[in-house]
Amino acid sequence: MIAYLSGKLLEKEANSVIVDVNGVGYEVAIPLSTFYELGEVGSDVQLRIYTYVREDTLSLFGFKSLREKELFLKLISVSGIGAKSGIGILSGMSADEIINAIRSNNLVRLNSIPGIGKKTAERIVIELRDKINSISAGTIETSQTSETPTISSGNDVYDDAVSALTNLGYQRQFAEKALNQAMQEGTEMSVQKLLRRSLQLLAKG
Repeated sequence: MIAYLSGKLLEKEANSVIVDVNGVGYEVAIPLSTFYELGEVGSDVQLRIYTYVREDTLSLFGFKSLREKELFLKLISVSGIGAKSGIGILSGMSADEIINAIRSNNLVRLNSIPGIGKKTAERIVIELRDKINSISAGTIETSQTSETPTISSGNDVYDDAVSALTNLGYQRQFAEKALNQAMQEGTEMSVQKLLRRSLQLLAKG
């Protein structure tokens, strides 16, 4: 069972990375919360890993911090939430936002994440309200994140940002509207900042 990977960042996308560990490349699905913290391709990377095994499927899910992994494990313990949905929740909200939503019974905020209906949001709150206090506050020590590419209208990275949001379940027209609105707030934004701001706008509806 793989629980931790440390190596070089070989490839990086908003929802997955390939980590080179002594010449072996591991493809790892990640939430946007982890993507925000990654350095550039070629930099050192360390990830906490959850190994998902079902019949003939073996998938790796990676997290920048122990806190994120523990929260992910809590989320997928809820009836009706699988690994993909757990990644989607951590992409739509930060760990602190999720925990605060659970503690404050904020069903509307949880329900704003694509794929999380009212019933599922209720189950998250009911089943995890008394369990989230055990989640660690620690993180993995990593190297400084390098400067990230900036994005502007016409940049190919814009398409990557749209793809990241649609992969999370947002309709393309709403994803593009949020991205365009976020871009109007500044002449240049890093991909990470653009996605963060777009998700905030999408959460407001």
